[in-house]
Amino acid sequence: MNMGQRVSFNKTVSNRDNGNNNYRPRDLNNSQDFLRPPRLDMLLDMPPASREFQLRHSWNPDDRSLNIFVREDDPLTFHRHPVAQSTDCIRGKQGYTRGLHAWEVTWNIRQRGTHAVVGVATKDAPLHSAGYQSLVGNNAESWGWDLGRNRLLHDVRNNPGSTYPTILNADESFVVPDTFLVVLDMDEGTLSFMADGQYLGVAFRGLRGRKLYPVVSAVWGHCEITMGYIGGLDPEPLPLMDLCRRTIRQHLGRLRLDRIDELNLPTALKSYVLYQDRRADVLNTQLVNRTCDLCRAT
Repeated sequence: MNMGQRVSFNKTVSNRDNGNNNYRPRDLNNSQDFLRPPRLDMLLDMPPASREFQLRHSWNPDDRSLNIFVREDDPLTFHRHPVAQSTDCIRGKQGYTRGLHAWEVTWNIRQRGTHAVVGVATKDAPLHSAGYQSLVGNNAESWGWDLGRNRLLHDVRNNPGSTYPTILNADESFVVPDTFLVVLDMDEGTLSFMADGQYLGVAFRGLRGRKLYPVVSAVWGHCEITMGYIGGLDPEPLPLMDLCRRTIRQHLGRLRLDRIDELNLPTALKSYVLYQDRRADVLNTQLVNRTCDLCRAT
């Protein structure tokens, strides 16, 4: 995935009149709604979080439906037992009140079933329900994207929901790939998603002032869902050095970064441009520590 580049948007089009399915590419580079926010672009250009950080932001084995367990051999992945007529959820370990955060979700298309929802929730959102339903987004304490129906859900008894991505026409459906990104900006109060390198636009607004956790709801027996925390940025402005590094990397292009040794630059500067000075880990450490401090304070 070329995180730092804009790409064309591909969606599966279902024609209800003749039953044909095909791919139709659509270039969204000129649509402001589908351009990545600069801070997100900066975050995705950084090296992903280390395994240690991912584990600190992984699924919470103590905050789940009893029909779900976190795998001991892979704490980033949970497994749902094949229980009929049950909808089951699990929250992440970390709740976010500030900063920009992104995590990668891997959920095999063949393991989603009739109700597969990904999003965020407060600590008060229910994690189990009898029957099959889109539990995330079914209440006022959670916000979710129903992957099969391409619908955004929140407090559905009072809100009908809306189509997402918003570019879809009434006779079209978007097949969400096995792996996609969730982007939570608590400073702007927005939740967004990315698929195949394409930013899909803001899904939900008005989330500021809450503590929100990653969450999914699943109904498919034996499904396994993996969450990998990518990283986060504090709301404070980035140092000038980091902004300069981003500009240099943009001008070089991702495909030419491995040729940086050809430039007549000091070794320390080359290492900095390539994130080999481990400053990314330092930034993530600061963000995690501040997040944990805020969690304890609230």
